[in-house]
Amino acid sequence: MNKLLRKIVDQLAQHLRTEVSLLSQQALFDGDINQSFLLKTTTDSFFVKLNKASRLSMFEAEAAALQTLSNANTLRVPTPILAGSVDHHAFLIMEYIEMGSNSAKSEEALGHSLASMHQNSTTQFGWTRDNTIGTTPQLNQQQDNWAIFWREQRITPQLQWAAERGAPSSLKQKGAQLLANMEILLNNHNPSPALLHGDLWGGNWSTAQSGEPVLYDPALYYGDRESDLAMTELFGGFSSRFYDAYNESWALDAGYQQRKTLYNLYHIFNHFNLFGGGYGRQAERMIDTLLKPLN
Repeated sequence: MNKLLRKIVDQLAQHLRTEVSLLSQQALFDGDINQSFLLKTTTDSFFVKLNKASRLSMFEAEAAALQTLSNANTLRVPTPILAGSVDHHAFLIMEYIEMGSNSAKSEEALGHSLASMHQNSTTQFGWTRDNTIGTTPQLNQQQDNWAIFWREQRITPQLQWAAERGAPSSLKQKGAQLLANMEILLNNHNPSPALLHGDLWGGNWSTAQSGEPVLYDPALYYGDRESDLAMTELFGGFSSRFYDAYNESWALDAGYQQRKTLYNLYHIFNHFNLFGGGYGRQAERMIDTLLKPLN
């Protein structure tokens, strides 16, 4: 591993056009997706993600997403430096940010700043490239109709992959009903395409030593801002201070409480496709909740 990391530092030196030598390395954690390291060099400290070579496009998309979020100038993200490959491995080098502890102040700042980030808009839903949600492909073909985008680029692919995984017929049948009613479920809801983190659970934000909130591991696209907020509620980890601050800056629209189930269904489908188990039954219950008012 030391030899591999030295080769990565050599590529970094070429990219920066300066001499860079590796002083020390520290394995931070082995996640479900990537290995990660803190590399201390003669120029700076860097955070490095490592995976198999076939994941290079995933890292390239992440680097592009981090740069897009950085350009919005609303929330701090690690500055992406270089995505590349060496010795059958793909890597992503980023700025290393030393983290502290979350606080009431940083949660409030996250809420206000996320609302500001969501005010960055464009003309269509989606993004200029596909990326991933976890390791699952996330399709971002641009579309000017939000209901069609959510149906075709989010729920339909997940249902197809679920069927390939051997999903029960009940889940497939309910999924088909959901797709047929998508435009009814989102009737009269016409959000602006907001810049989204896309995978905003409690493990994808922290607080820097300076006290400012930091976002990372984005699955970026432009979509309904409510889908970011919905995911914060899916697995917890956000206090009332965060939600109060967000709503002070930009109050959520009427109907969010119903739509958040539809938006979180995407992530539950994705968890079923990644991990199986009880996520399929949870998806069925969520679909039942969504379709009940239509019966």
